[in-house]
Order: sequence, then C-alpha cells, then structure tokens
Amino acid sequence: MPQFASRIGRAKPSAIMEIAEKAKRLKAEGRDIISFSIGVPNFLPGDHVYAAARDALAHDSGQYGSNRGSDALLDAFLGHIAQIGLDGYTRANCAIGIGAKHVIYNLAEALLEEGDTIAFPVPYWTSYLDIAEIVNARVDLLPCPASQDYKLTPAQLDAALANKPRVFLFNNPSNPTGMVYSKDEISALADVLVKHPDTWIITDDIYNRMVFDGVGYHNFVHARPELRDRVVFIDSLSKTYGMPGWRVGFMAGPESVARAVVTMNSNHITNLPEVTTAAAIAALSGPQDIPQAKCAEFQAKRDQVMAMFATIPGVVCPRPQGAFYVFPDISVAFGKTHQPSGLAIGNDVDFCAALLQAKGVACVPGSAFGEPRALRISYTCPTPQLAPGLERIREFFAELA
Repeated sequence: MPQFASRIGRAKPSAIMEIAEKAKRLKAEGRDIISFSIGVPNFLPGDHVYAAARDALAHDSGQYGSNRGSDALLDAFLGHIAQIGLDGYTRANCAIGIGAKHVIYNLAEALLEEGDTIAFPVPYWTSYLDIAEIVNARVDLLPCPASQDYKLTPAQLDAALANKPRVFLFNNPSNPTGMVYSKDEISALADVLVKHPDTWIITDDIYNRMVFDGVGYHNFVHARPELRDRVVFIDSLSKTYGMPGWRVGFMAGPESVARAVVTMNSNHITNLPEVTTAAAIAALSGPQDIPQAKCAEFQAKRDQVMAMFATIPGVVCPRPQGAFYVFPDISVAFGKTHQPSGLAIGNDVDFCAALLQAKGVACVPGSAFGEPRALRISYTCPTPQLAPGLERIREFFAELA
C-alpha cells in the first residue's frame, strides 16, 4: 500500500473537539451532561445578518469571487478595526480566510521554512502547536504559569527573541486563560519587539471585542507604530458575532504578507461564498447591540465562576478580563481520590475524566494547552446550566481525599 506523507503523522486531532464529542456521546446515552468544554459563544447573530444572507441567495451570481475578499467585505473589516484604533490600513493590507485558523495556517506556510522557529507563550491555543508541527517548524515555548498570571514578561520575550525566531505568535485576550494585557504591559512588550527586527509578529486577537472591567484592547502597533511593517493582526467573526460555523477570518498587516495569503487562498479556497460574504458585511457594519450585550453577560458569568473557585482551598485562578474562559490551576487535587467513585486523580487528564464520569461536567485538561496543572472552563453554556455546573465542580472538590 502507498505511504502517507510524513506531515500527516505530525497532524493531531483537536483535543478540545475530542472532549466535546465524548460529552455529546454521553448526553446521547441519557447522561445529564453540562459542557464547559468547547469555546463556542452559544448565541446567534442579529436578524440583519440573516436578512443579508437571504438577499444574497436571492441574487446569487454563481460566479467566483476574489481571493483577497470582496471590496465591500474588506471595507467593512477596515471600518471594524478602525474602531479599535487600527487605522491607516487599506484593502491591500488585508486578506480573508475560512476562519482565523485558516488564516494562521496560511501565514505559517507563507512565513516559516521547515526548521524555522516560531515562539509563543504557554498556555497556548491548541492549534498553534499543531500547525507548527504540520509545517515542520521548531517551537520555542515560553512558560507563563499561574504565578505570573499566565502573562509573558518583557524579559522572557527579550530572551526568546535573542534567538531570532522567524515568527512570534501572540494571543490577546487569551484562549485558554482569558487574560488580557494592559496598555502598559503591551507597551513594555512592544519596546522589546522593536529591538529585534528579524522576527515577524502575529497577533491572534479574535477576542478583541470581549474585554471586561474597562481595561480596553491594546495592540503592539498602538504602542510602537514602527512595528506596523512586521505585525499581522488576526480577527474573526466567530466569537464576537456568534458565527463560528460561518467560517470567516481576516488579517491586516504588511502588503507583502497579505499578498502571500491571497496567493495561498488562490490555491486553497479561491474565495468565500457570496452568501457568507454578505452575512459577514452585515455583521461588521450593522447594529452591534448583540455583541455588546453578550460581552456584558460574559463578564457577569466570569464573576460567577470566579466566586465559586474562591471557595475552594488550594485552587489558584488568576482573574481573566476577556474572552469567555477561566483557567484554574487545580494541581491541589493531584494525588487525591474522588471518594464516592474511587477514581484516582494523578494529573489534569485524570481530573477531567473523573469529573465527567462522576458529575457529568465536561472540561478540557490544561495539558491540551501546554499547562498540565490546569483545566479550561468555557462558561458560554446556557445561563441556567452555569450555576448547577459550578456547584457540581465544588462538590467534586469537596469529595476528594
């Protein structure tokens, strides 16, 4: 039998989706399952988005579209990012993809030769490591434990960039931690980045509209405009607008990088469908009341989750200020046994398996994100499920000995 290419051996299925699928199977078997596993916003966009999609279907041309994205969509995206202070870009600085993950994959193909180094903080979104391994890049992981609020320090960044990685990948607000870098923290990191001109900078900031407590969203180009020639900003419809299944991602950056992504699109996807394009334009340009209301709702849910963890001795949980995740360090449970079930807790995977088995609560082990002392809770479940799910977690901890 002919052999597979070596890169398929480096590709791994999503650990997050595996947990979500297991929770789904248990639910189908009749188990009472509350899932805190998958990072979907669990709301739908406004009626104007569906109206735009229906109108596009009624007037569908059936023709190919632009590899870069339609002019109207790019203009809507440019207007959207101008609202967060990322102005001065043109259509030539932009490109689309089938979701932000596709854009990041295209960037990896465009910017990284085999054997080049990509550096990023830990914890990281699972696909960062997976994509790097598929393109056969070396990875420099920069550990940022709970003791430093899961945030990268300027000294860590300076040391990493001294090795001249081809790409530095940064995520703010963070998935899986929900942490948000302040204006001063971004400024301090930007000062370091300026000193190392040989590294591309990708800012995967798809949660930039989900920021709490008035801290605001800040980007390296805000702090040091001279970085604009090396910074590639990533955005998406998925989280802000409740549209993960529509698969629309964007980048804004140097013209040469955008042109490379357009070339990749011409070989991968050709274009976004007209109906998806129309819905995306409506989401970006239309009323923003639903995203704003959901941001306030997620902040309230964050407070509810944090209040529960504050009652559990030994759990360390830095306070997130964005996205919709909490990432507690639950290593206090390691070496213990869940008494009613007899299940031993040796690590984060054991913890999540036992929690699902004993209490019907699905969470993702922190090791999926490079931090095996933690777990990720996505608190986007229907509001009536949140309090019961949190109470089950509290009970589970209380039953450990």
